[in-house]
Amino acid sequence: MDKTILFIVAALGLSTVINLILKRLNLSLIIGYIVTGTFLVYALNLREFVHSEALEGVAEFGIVFLMFTIGLEISLSKMNKMKEIIFVNGFLQVGLNSVVLFLAAFYGLHLGFIESLISALAFSLSSTAIVLTFLKSSKEIHTPYGQRATGILIFQDLAVIPILILLGVLANDGTQSVEKIVMDTVLSATVVLVLLFLVGKQLFTWLLHFSASAQTDELFMSSVLFIVIAASYFAHAMGFTYSLGAFVAGMIIAETKYYHKVEADIAPFKDILLGTFFILIGMKVEIGIFFEHFGLIIALFMAVVFLKTVVTYLALRLTTPSDIALETALALSQIGEFALVIFSIASATKLIGVEFTSIAMLVVIFSMMIAPFLIPYTQKIVSLFIKETHYLSEVEDIGERKDHIVICGYSRVGQYVQEHLDMYGYEYIIVDNNPKLVQEALDKGLEAYLGDLSKTTIIEALHVKDAAAIIITLDNPDIKAMIVEKILHEDINSNIIVQIASQEERKKLKHLHMLNAVDGEVEIARILVERVMQCQLSGKRFL
Repeated sequence: MDKTILFIVAALGLSTVINLILKRLNLSLIIGYIVTGTFLVYALNLREFVHSEALEGVAEFGIVFLMFTIGLEISLSKMNKMKEIIFVNGFLQVGLNSVVLFLAAFYGLHLGFIESLISALAFSLSSTAIVLTFLKSSKEIHTPYGQRATGILIFQDLAVIPILILLGVLANDGTQSVEKIVMDTVLSATVVLVLLFLVGKQLFTWLLHFSASAQTDELFMSSVLFIVIAASYFAHAMGFTYSLGAFVAGMIIAETKYYHKVEADIAPFKDILLGTFFILIGMKVEIGIFFEHFGLIIALFMAVVFLKTVVTYLALRLTTPSDIALETALALSQIGEFALVIFSIASATKLIGVEFTSIAMLVVIFSMMIAPFLIPYTQKIVSLFIKETHYLSEVEDIGERKDHIVICGYSRVGQYVQEHLDMYGYEYIIVDNNPKLVQEALDKGLEAYLGDLSKTTIIEALHVKDAAAIIITLDNPDIKAMIVEKILHEDINSNIIVQIASQEERKKLKHLHMLNAVDGEVEIARILVERVMQCQLSGKRFL
């Protein structure tokens, strides 16, 4: 008990100090958690905690809450819109990488069939925790490459289920037939989905409604925690991962009006438990074996990253522009946390040897430690190979500019804004992420740029801080919110005017107090009344 308290206190204190330093250096806090775990194990001689079931259970719920927040971002309607990314690109990424990595292991390293198969499946998966944590914190989850990376990660998380089933089949001692195992799994999956979506949706909505109406934050928070943990446990009891139940619960709540509050309230729990998960990863680092096989581990890491990048790029290139495909491939090139689960289960069931497991897990851990350093620079790496990208990040500064107006979005509303600004003689710049719309503006002789205004480099290049106003006319509410937050982060005094098409959008942007929102519905009503006041009806003029 004393050692447990000592470990908790030391982990909290050390991780806080290290992460404060990393925060000043603009480095990922994940690195701090991993370093904390490794240091504590060897400095305080806490080797018995490495395989602690209680600690692993707590750490696993970091992934559970992360998957829950992902589910909040991916409602059924949004998943339907992303079905090509999730099921086509995701299948190609996992399938092709598994085949290539298997061939490399079986023929290149001369490993056994089972070892090659397990390694290929494990290494084909990327880190949901690292990639999505970065995408959400950097506000890049709604960018083209962020959407593709998110969709593929969702497929990977779903793919873990058949991979674990396959491990059960390989470890089967013959007491159960393969057909029975598959049928039981399909039946269990059907029960989980039907009960959660039909019964769970009604229960979750009812519980959130009554806890919110009580106007007590503690009751609402306890309701959210109950939903996450209950859904996770139910999925686990039916033979699946805890994460699957949390993900489905998040998707269900995403369809309700409470998902914004739920997402905000759950964030502290997710971050703390996710930190615990990465501390546990750091604790599993075997320094002796790492230095003994240092060359082999580095070589395997580099080979896997190279192969995954090339294969994922080629798979995405079938449906995606080259720059977005390469940026997505680089973001997903690392090996993920579920690989540790796969190797642990395979080792426990005697499918692979102990030494092989140790080396393979060190490759995974090393990959997860390096990934936070690499992911923030994927766009710069892309610019070294592909000069013409769908972002403005590599475009030179537009020169001295001040008191100009930036029109973000050149669809129908943006074009009307441009025409009215021409009438009043104002100086303006057009920026849009759609090449066709930008080309349309250029054909009219207008100053237009292809770019994503949520990027710091774009904001600096277009001198947004010195602009008289920024008019945002985009349709996507999530992208609008992301751009507004980024501009206000760069300059809190920016004069932003944004088009609001519905009450739902107003709710999404209500926390941005510096925002000047133009509600389309309200403005139309006002203009209609003004027109009535100026016209004659039944021989009378309304004044």
